[in-house]
Amino acid sequence: MKHASLAAALLTLSACATAPDLAEAPQMAACRPAGYDRAQLDALKAAGWTVADDAQRNALALALAECVGDPDPTVRDGIAYEGLQAWMRQRTLTNETLAALNANLQAKLTAPDASGFQRPFAALVLSEVTRTDRVQAWLTAEQRAQLVDASVAYLEGVRDYRGYDEREGWRHGTAHAADLMLQLVLNPNVDRAQLERIRGAIASQVAPNGHFYIYGESERLARPILYMAQRNEFTEAEWTAWFTQLAGDEASWSGNWYATNAGLARKHNLSAFASVIYTNVDISGEAAFAPLLPGANAMIRALP
Repeated sequence: MKHASLAAALLTLSACATAPDLAEAPQMAACRPAGYDRAQLDALKAAGWTVADDAQRNALALALAECVGDPDPTVRDGIAYEGLQAWMRQRTLTNETLAALNANLQAKLTAPDASGFQRPFAALVLSEVTRTDRVQAWLTAEQRAQLVDASVAYLEGVRDYRGYDEREGWRHGTAHAADLMLQLVLNPNVDRAQLERIRGAIASQVAPNGHFYIYGESERLARPILYMAQRNEFTEAEWTAWFTQLAGDEASWSGNWYATNAGLARKHNLSAFASVIYTNVDISGEAAFAPLLPGANAMIRALP
């Protein structure tokens, strides 16, 4: 999702990873969705994911969802994610397939994930499923509410903060959850009460205890907040109160916070998040973002 007014300001990270040396990676059977071997999948990718037969394409899409936890990043990212994204953005999957993907991926958000790949990539692909409902609504209100519930619970529950590894590729749970939040925020059928819950989930991960964000997570978390402002559901005073609560009061910064990694990480992450918001609002000149500016400014000033 790109808006021309923000193209120069918004900082994003690609979900794609380079091919690592997998000699020491966790081993599992090669993912062969619907019987396709790797050479066939590579050829399909090179051909722009063109599958003429509708039934075959939809069956392969469902099978590819089982590859999102593959330890090889060129499979989970370069094949499973890219293929599913292509078909959903081309709008060539049926609503029945989308519904099955929605249920499957939501289940994967809470399924055991020893290697830490499946949940983040299930969230990333689920963001594309969510986008299809934004572009042309097909979920019922109840199904959409369930999707919000599952998405919020996933973001709030992220505890694996690994980002990129040269051998294993991306995990990036926080960033992928933020991408999911972005698609929900952009959906006009997500109401104010649901936006409040999304905003709360984002707040819970802006400065996780003791972890320094270094893989662009602050930028990704800021994006749904920027676009949430465009919804005009919250007043300037409400936004300022939210930023003020994020920054914390003087008591929360008392003691030798600067002599602990937890304190330094909190300062680092809060500063990064507030700075991204402030810079994007200032550079974009978008009137819809203006209610964020006093709060972001106050947050920057409140930090030690």
